[in-house]
Amino acid sequence: MSGFFVFRLVYGSNPILYIGITVLVFTVFWVVFNVFDELLFFSPILYFYLPNDAIVGFILSTISATLLGVTVSMNIYLLRNSINSEYKSLLSSSFLTTLFSTCASCSSIGFVIISTFGSAGIIATTFLTNYQIPLRFFAIGILIFALYSVSRKTISNCSLNGHESDNSFLK
Repeated sequence: MSGFFVFRLVYGSNPILYIGITVLVFTVFWVVFNVFDELLFFSPILYFYLPNDAIVGFILSTISATLLGVTVSMNIYLLRNSINSEYKSLLSSSFLTTLFSTCASCSSIGFVIISTFGSAGIIATTFLTNYQIPLRFFAIGILIFALYSVSRKTISNCSLNGHESDNSFLK
């Protein structure tokens, strides 16, 4: 079975809902990442500034936001269409990896939060500053794993419930 079967299954079942969720999650996280990276400003006017030294971080945060949008919409599809109670748990592995990758990929948000912890915050901020790009690569890896995990669960759930034969037009 092809890997694109899951995308056709999810986005073909209710395109307006799942594409809307993907776009909404992407937009929210893209704005949040770029505001905290000080690339997007809202005051006094809406202004986007991308210096040369921030291009790699911008590309990685855009990839993270895209993967987050797709993974969240696929998790919602899996939670809504699962009969098995194991898949309906919000503590599924793909949901947890989505949360952890959100935390890792928004390391600039960590600067704001961690700076309130005194000397331990200074050490953590220094670590996050020095390893921001590798942490974003790590977050993208976690998101790819989450996407793989949720697609495997969707395929197994689909074949267990007999939907595979019902959706033969999607192949």
